Amino acid sequence: MTPYRIGVIGLGQRIAHVLGAMAEVGWPLELAGQVDPAPVGAPILERFGIPMGRDFASPQALLAAGPYDLVMIGSPNHLHFEHIGAALDAGFPVFAEKPIVRTQAESLALASRLAQASRRKGGGPPLFIGLVMRSMSIVRDVIRRIDAGELGEVISIDATEHLPPEHGGYLARNWRRRQAWGGSYLLDKVCHDFDIFGRLAGARPRRVASFGGRRIFTVERAEIAPRIWNDGEAAYALRDAGWMGANDAFQSDMDVTDHQTAMVEYENQVRLSFHANSHVGLSERRWYVAGTEGTLIADLVRNRLMVRPALSRAKPERIDFGERTKDAHNGADQSMARDLLASLRDGAAFPVTPFDSLEAGLTVMAIDEAMASGEMLDCRPMWARYDAAVASAAPSRS
Repeated sequence: MTPYRIGVIGLGQRIAHVLGAMAEVGWPLELAGQVDPAPVGAPILERFGIPMGRDFASPQALLAAGPYDLVMIGSPNHLHFEHIGAALDAGFPVFAEKPIVRTQAESLALASRLAQASRRKGGGPPLFIGLVMRSMSIVRDVIRRIDAGELGEVISIDATEHLPPEHGGYLARNWRRRQAWGGSYLLDKVCHDFDIFGRLAGARPRRVASFGGRRIFTVERAEIAPRIWNDGEAAYALRDAGWMGANDAFQSDMDVTDHQTAMVEYENQVRLSFHANSHVGLSERRWYVAGTEGTLIADLVRNRLMVRPALSRAKPERIDFGERTKDAHNGADQSMARDLLASLRDGAAFPVTPFDSLEAGLTVMAIDEAMASGEMLDCRPMWARYDAAVASAAPSRS
């Protein structure tokens, strides 16, 4: 079988893990080339037995050496807009890690571009976004049940994501600690979740409020924060901090939040509360979805689902999806790799569209704007700008 010829822009740790998952599920692939001044994903590729391919000095040089069956973008978030545009201009299918872009201006510009391409004959090359949770078996089951009406009308959602200290410490040292490179903490870390919340609510946010800040990874706590696990292992330096990494989680130039809460009211009056914390003793990523006819709890860390009708006194239905992994993706990387192959090979629909990703990103950006202002934010002007950008894409005459 002829291997898929892959080009990579930004060979970071995440894109290397995605390539490894692709190899695990049987992709016939050749990493033809990559561009990255410091490819921290190289040891991960080595573990999966994937040769590095040719080194290129720039994205332009890599793209000129095509064709590629897929260009994969794993660069820091502030470069996504530039790299996605260049790869689409070259005419190659593109896979980009989430978040799709970093700012509202980039979101509107990309929405306009994608809408214009969709109106051309052939539609232009496909763009796939790595919102990996859409491929998780438990998430697919949650969506299926809600679509089937098992919960009745969704009324409210309570959700969390709480990270263990080693993960939060990594984010405080990695390039994601700076808004200029990664956007906000919520944008980089939980745009996954807000993509799903919008899908479950079946509407866009109408208004949002948020509170958050830095009280964990601060200079003030640098001397008093314990640095050793109770088994003697170093607590905050277990992973390579990667590109532009900082040495100390507490004394870095971090300017994103390390904890944050958000309240969202959707256009159809579904209400959501969300709580994130990057330094906890009990890790949790949980969605509590309450409907008129039933309730479910999705435990994304333990990969378990519990469901019960509202007027039932029987034991809840409990489903254990297994496949638990240290990164809490729980088999989703491999599932996403299968979805990606099915899309390229068979034309199957990918679980999430670029427009889904743009709307999830804009939702989080609105939440962060509300936090910065200290006021509740009306999202309707933002959605009007977004819809205008999509509608303004001139119809093609081709």
